[in-house]
Amino acid sequence: MNLYNSIITKQEKLAVIGLGYVGLPIAIEFAKKLSIIGFDIKPERVESIKQGIDPSRELEPEAFEGCDILYTANPNDLKDAKFYVIAVPTPIDDHNLPDLGPVLAATKTVANVLKKGDYVVYESTVYPGCTEQDCVPLLEEISGLKYIDDFKVGFSPERINPGDKEHTLTKIVKVSSGCDAESSEIIAKTYELIIEAGVHRASSIKVAEAAKIIENTQRDINIAFMNELSLIFNRMDINTYEVLEAAGTKWNFLKFFPGLVGGHCIGVDPYYLVYKAKQLGHHAQIISSGRSINDSMGGYIAKETVKKITSADKNLKDARILIMGVTFKENVSDIRNSKVADVVSELRSFGIKIIDVVDPYADYQETLEEYYIQLSEKPTGKYDAIIVAVNHKEYLALESNYFNTIAASSCIFVDIKGVFRNNRPEGLSYWSL
Repeated sequence: MNLYNSIITKQEKLAVIGLGYVGLPIAIEFAKKLSIIGFDIKPERVESIKQGIDPSRELEPEAFEGCDILYTANPNDLKDAKFYVIAVPTPIDDHNLPDLGPVLAATKTVANVLKKGDYVVYESTVYPGCTEQDCVPLLEEISGLKYIDDFKVGFSPERINPGDKEHTLTKIVKVSSGCDAESSEIIAKTYELIIEAGVHRASSIKVAEAAKIIENTQRDINIAFMNELSLIFNRMDINTYEVLEAAGTKWNFLKFFPGLVGGHCIGVDPYYLVYKAKQLGHHAQIISSGRSINDSMGGYIAKETVKKITSADKNLKDARILIMGVTFKENVSDIRNSKVADVVSELRSFGIKIIDVVDPYADYQETLEEYYIQLSEKPTGKYDAIIVAVNHKEYLALESNYFNTIAASSCIFVDIKGVFRNNRPEGLSYWSL
């Protein structure tokens, strides 16, 4: 009986390492069919999950029902598994270089319990070659086992879109790969147990790694083009969204929009490809330029806001600014790599003291620790500038006259994503990308 049959009959267990935005949904879906061990290094996260609470606030309590799963922060519990799925973050450091710390730490954890015949599958986004060049040697060194002969490795990149209730885990085609024909098939069949949309079998681990990283890089470059257009059109006093609306009437026009590009994927993954390209002696010009533009947009928005405040003959040091939204995208609690923090930081550099930030999803303590931003429960008083930074559904439901109730005279209304451009608050000075 091969490993696949042992897993589906629950004679062997599957372990998921990392119970965050990616790992927890995977663990729960597998636990509806298999016997699962869900491991995370944070005991407080594990305890919360045991109570049926998703710390990421993506899953409802009923999602935890009917699952055959052991949640644990004890690495010794992983000894009972034969198939390991590593789903931990792959961030960048302060110099925009890949930080493989989390994935290598998870690799060491698995290596300490790795046995002959085990499988290790990585879901964390990395540059092509990382799995076999950085992770596999560590598995071999610590376990004393030999790659392919004693254990198999695969790569199946995550494609979860936080906050998206339509394109959920099971409804997105899964890309999978293995180190040989046998492992490729077993890994694909294992994922087919939970992926309704089907599994695409990549020809190699490197191909699967590359496929994932260009998904986000492609999107990043397209958004960067839109952002550059907004910089140009702003000088021409043209509304970018009106231009895109007109251009979008052609059937083959790609509908991307300007905005802040943050989060743990699009704002990070391209740097992994740039890093690898540089190692190989190639300067990734388009990718690097796109990243430069997108990373600059927070500062640009703040500067434009400041210009408009001063044009209204207001003293910057006395100005009161409200920023609505701090998460990296709408309707999620994730603040990782939020570019709204760049807006706040730039505004502070101009000596503006009162910057109130509100968000119905973000965690107060997490936001304070990560960005030194104290969230306010609600707007207070009158503001000289109101910046709608994140299009949470709660904000989209507001009538335009609501903003008049919290606006000072000659208030600047900054609508970053242009959602209020057809329903502009009367009497407010409107601006968007």
